[in-house]
Amino acid sequence: MARSKVPATRVERVEFEPLDIPLHEPFAIATGSVTSARNALVRITLADGSSGLGEAAPFPPSGGETQETALAALAGMVPLVEGYDAAAWRPLAHRLTASFEHQATARAAMEVAVLDALTRSLGVPLFQFLGGAETQIETDITIPIVDAAHMAQLAAGYAARGARTLKLKVGTQVDADVERVLAVATGAPGCQLILDGNQGFSPADALRLISDLASAKVRPVLFEQPVLRHDLAGLRFVTERAGVPIAADESVHSAADALRVARLGAASAVNIKLMKSGMVEALEIAAVCRAAGLELMVGGMIESRLGIAASAHLIAGLGGFRYVDLDTPMLLADDPFTGGYTQTNMTYLLDASRAGLGVERG
Repeated sequence: MARSKVPATRVERVEFEPLDIPLHEPFAIATGSVTSARNALVRITLADGSSGLGEAAPFPPSGGETQETALAALAGMVPLVEGYDAAAWRPLAHRLTASFEHQATARAAMEVAVLDALTRSLGVPLFQFLGGAETQIETDITIPIVDAAHMAQLAAGYAARGARTLKLKVGTQVDADVERVLAVATGAPGCQLILDGNQGFSPADALRLISDLASAKVRPVLFEQPVLRHDLAGLRFVTERAGVPIAADESVHSAADALRVARLGAASAVNIKLMKSGMVEALEIAAVCRAAGLELMVGGMIESRLGIAASAHLIAGLGGFRYVDLDTPMLLADDPFTGGYTQTNMTYLLDASRAGLGVERG
């Protein structure tokens, strides 16, 4: 009896390791601060020799995962992935979610590595495999919570490098946040401002921040996750009264979450992050948002060029993302990867001649 032929895209080997990358300076948000990216790297090898990379970027202040929990989850995923056909990447993602629902960064790394290997095997860039809507994107750049003078200095420097949109971390005390935002507005008067509360405000304080800024004639183009993630009533309260667009970030980890936000009218935009959902669920979230008329935003954790390239391929594949926050490689003191995109100022150009993500270990 003839033996069945092994598919060229069958996963032969899964490898993973810690990935530690220092930052230029501490990165502080409303819920905590980090001085380095303590991530994890996944490598998938297929039967035909094609290999793909994925990055898990746990950010304990936001998601609760750590490098240690991500590595443990990846170890548990190996038996589910090895021997599986990468061409069945959607069923594989569902299989991983069924067993590792709350290990989102590890799932994202595994899904991306599988898709990178698959599209390298097929000889197509990942963004074309996902739809090929665009070839370039423009990102904002984030300023963490530091003193007002330093934030103004950073803002001026980023504006000089071509940044047109600055994302400011807020969520401490309203008066201090107002001071910092006004300092940035003075330091980079030509830039649009996005505020990111990272769940740091009560609904009343969120509205007071917007009101105080309006009195100084500063109007952000977006206010992201001002209140606690489970307080959808509070999020809706702010959305209905702020007079600026409100984005749900930590409130949305799944398509079901996005649908809940849409039904309640709790936000006008949703921030999709691979590290919250994985690739397949991110596609589902985008579909829900489009059907519900919610604006699309993409963001990241503290990711290297590898992780950011995956998100860039996602949004270039789908198109239609109004807000793009994929700046973290610019915050790293070192980045062990090359390729994926070329950068001019804050614009990333994806390479249609490179299969998969196009990212290599430097």
